[in-house]
Amino acid sequence: MPHIGALSAGARNAITDVAGVTVGHATLDRPDEDVHTGVTVVRPHAGSAYLQRVPAGVAVLNGFGKSLGLMQVEELGVLESPIALTNTFAVPAVAQAQMRQCIAAHPECGRSWPTVNPLVLECNDGFLSDQQRFAVREADYLAAWQAADADFALGAVGAGRGMSCHGLKGGIGTASRRIAVDGGGDAARPQGDDARAKPDGGAAPGWTVGALVLTNQGRPEQLQVVGQPVGAWLQQTGRIAAATAPERGSIIMVLATDAPLDARQLRRLALRAGAGLARTGSVFGHGSGDIALAFSTAYTLPQLPSEPIPAVALLHDARLDPFFQAAADSVEQAILSALWHASTLHGRAGHVRRGLSELLADWPADAFTRSLLPVAA
Repeated sequence: MPHIGALSAGARNAITDVAGVTVGHATLDRPDEDVHTGVTVVRPHAGSAYLQRVPAGVAVLNGFGKSLGLMQVEELGVLESPIALTNTFAVPAVAQAQMRQCIAAHPECGRSWPTVNPLVLECNDGFLSDQQRFAVREADYLAAWQAADADFALGAVGAGRGMSCHGLKGGIGTASRRIAVDGGGDAARPQGDDARAKPDGGAAPGWTVGALVLTNQGRPEQLQVVGQPVGAWLQQTGRIAAATAPERGSIIMVLATDAPLDARQLRRLALRAGAGLARTGSVFGHGSGDIALAFSTAYTLPQLPSEPIPAVALLHDARLDPFFQAAADSVEQAILSALWHASTLHGRAGHVRRGLSELLADWPADAFTRSLLPVAA
C-alpha cells in the first residue's frame, strides 16, 4: 500500500496514535441468516464521555444519511458519548444502548442532569447483509465498547463487515500523520513531558492527526489510487464488473487530534476530509451520505455547570494549514487502508465483493510511487 503525502505517520499509522483514543469492534457473521454486519466504537478517552466532553466539529459533505446525534454536535460543538458506527437499520438499537450505558453510569442523566446525546453514524451494508434481520443488539455495542484498545483490526470487521467500496470489499481503515512544531513560539506548543514522541522513540515536539473511516462509497470506475485509475483498469481487465445502478453508498470519516482546537476549527478540519475522499475518486454522489467528524483530545469541557470551563490556549488559525494537509492525507490513506485490508466476502443473495489486495496481486510493486520527494523523517 503506498504512503500518501510527505508527512510521516505515527507509530501505528492509526487514529489511536492520538493518545487516549481507542477503537473496538463487535463483528456479526452468520451466513445462514445472511448477516454480515457489526458495530465499531471510537472512544475519545478512557473516562466518562458524558461528564468530560471533548470539543468536536461536523462537516456534512452530502447529507443522504440517517446518522443520529449530529444536530447537537453542530450546535454545541462537543461529544458527550463514544462515537458508534453501524449499519443503517441498527442506529436505533445502538443509540438506545448508548443511552442505557450512560444512565447506568450516571443515574441522574435525564432527571436532574441533562439528557445524553447518543452519537451513531451509519452506512448501508444491505448489498451483503440482510439489514431486515435487525441483528445488532445492545450487547454488541457494549462488546465493541469494552473491546476498545489502541491496537485494533482493520478491513471487514465491526461496522465494516458488510460494507462495499467502489464495487470492492470495503470496511474499516485508519491512518495518522504527524505535524512538527516549527518553533514559532505558539503558546499552545507542547513542552517537556507533553512533547509527542517520534515512532523511533526520539523526542519531537509536535501534534498528531488521526483518521478512521467506514468505507461504503463510490462506483468501480471512479476508484483512483495515488492518481492512477485502478477502478477503470480492474474493469477493463475483467477483474470486476461495471456498475449498472446509481451509487447508494456512504462514508463516515472520523478525525482525531491532540492539538488544542475549538469546535469552529474542528469543523474546518473535518471539512478537509473531503479533499482526501475526492482524491480516491469519489464525487459525493446523490445517494451517498458522506459525513466527517473531528474532535480534539487536548482538553475536556465539563457537563455539569458546577465545574469551571477550562482556559485553553488555542492554536492560531494561521497555523492550521499543516493540519488541513494531515487531515486530507490521513483520510485518503485510511480509505486505502480499508480497501487493502478487506478480504473477499460472499454475502446475501449470492452477492460477492472482492478484496482489492487479491485483485492487485500481479500489480507491479513500484506502481504506486506517488512522488520523487522523500517522506518526512
